[in-house]
Amino acid sequence: MPRVLSESDVADFRERLCEAAEKLFAERGPDAVTMRQLASELGVSPMTPYRYFADKEDILAAVRTNGFNRFAQALEDAYANTQGARAKGAAVGEAYLNFAFEHPQTYKLMFDLDQPHAENYPDLVAAGHRAHETQTQYVKTLVAEGVLQGDPEEIGKMFWAAAHGAVGLELAGKIPPGAARELHRHLNGALARGLRP
Repeated sequence: MPRVLSESDVADFRERLCEAAEKLFAERGPDAVTMRQLASELGVSPMTPYRYFADKEDILAAVRTNGFNRFAQALEDAYANTQGARAKGAAVGEAYLNFAFEHPQTYKLMFDLDQPHAENYPDLVAAGHRAHETQTQYVKTLVAEGVLQGDPEEIGKMFWAAAHGAVGLELAGKIPPGAARELHRHLNGALARGLRP
């Protein structure tokens, strides 16, 4: 008879499985990873992951949810711990780059993949929405204080595209290591100049 697991036991195993999955998904791509490989990575029977997750798609959703929440927290902390609209914007941009380069596997799983049937994973949808909000909150402040002019949602997408493009080029080896930060600074400066009232 299987042992009864406490909530803590379940949470601990789910976290370990998600860490292993994140690594394997990033190395091989989610389609090339099997539940058996995930179980092997943790040294458990092939059926054990099914006690905690319905299937591999469920694990991918959990990994991405965790990533979006960690990303959002980093940007929220940067925003909250800085004074002034411009400084907040710079801090959020720096937090974005820091997260991407400190957690490149997570970053790729968050932004380079499309989750099949995302609507079936409300926690993932909420985490993605939270991450989006953290990328536009500082823009709303810049517009409210008259630093920028325009639709904060659209401006937020422009700044996101600039950050994601710079990060993607460096992660793909298309620009030298460290060059994304300088590129990001120039892109943001050009956008800000063009969006002044």
